[in-house]
Amino acid sequence: MRTALDWKDYKIVDASDGEKLEYWGDTLLIRPDPQIIWKTPKQNPLWQKAAARYIRSNKGGGEWDFYKSVKDSWQIKYKSLTFNIKPTGFKHTGLFPEQAVNWDYFKKRIKDAGRPIKVLNLFAYTGGATLACASAGASVCHVDASKGIVSWARENAKSSSMEDKPIRWIVDDCEKFVAREIRRGNKYDAVIMDPPSYGRGPGGEVWQLENHIYSLVSLCADVLSENPLFFALNSYTTGLSPSVMEYLLGVSVGKKYQGKVSADEIGLPVEQSGYVLPCGSTALWEAK
Repeated sequence: MRTALDWKDYKIVDASDGEKLEYWGDTLLIRPDPQIIWKTPKQNPLWQKAAARYIRSNKGGGEWDFYKSVKDSWQIKYKSLTFNIKPTGFKHTGLFPEQAVNWDYFKKRIKDAGRPIKVLNLFAYTGGATLACASAGASVCHVDASKGIVSWARENAKSSSMEDKPIRWIVDDCEKFVAREIRRGNKYDAVIMDPPSYGRGPGGEVWQLENHIYSLVSLCADVLSENPLFFALNSYTTGLSPSVMEYLLGVSVGKKYQGKVSADEIGLPVEQSGYVLPCGSTALWEAK
């Protein structure tokens, strides 16, 4: 497992009985996590000192139960990057801290390339990967279907003093955007994909990652340049093991370009137990 170990402003204090106790800066939150199936005793006194807990509803979704006053938003840093954190109605705070292990990888690959690199970041959320790549000198096209989320990403760029970096902010359906880029002849040296496990189309149709991921990755392989650097595919879907994702990248991107394909879980350390909480998987194709 690849573990994000370099956080100073974030940590998981404990994890038990479907919940994790986390510090986001100085703010202590309790959030649900279905992977936490163990029911170890919640002996750490910080469980009783959380500022808020997200409680799921039996009807879907959920809401925050605030025990103390919590700011509408606050900031945390990861190395040179600054992120604006906000408790949302979907349990999220606007950041997936485990992705820091990928941000570090992207930065190193871009810096080591020794040439201009164009990155396409799809389902780009609030811009962690976008800012990491831009800070390493890449030009980045940041694409997400949510106007509000793209605005949040731009806030993070401004907070990180990176509003003048060469970043294109695009609000669009990722698959449709890639198809248009291919028709326009635009190419990218690196692609990052972080698609959701589930989604709904404008007509209410259900989008499931397992049913669409191969065609989506295959399409994105066609937007790569003649000398690509890497292709990263993230998944939080428990049904997609790292081995399945590695195979998928191998028969799509790896079929077109010579390089190395690998995949592994990514995770975060849990202070109380000393173990690592798995938080999804990343498959990588990388040039030799």
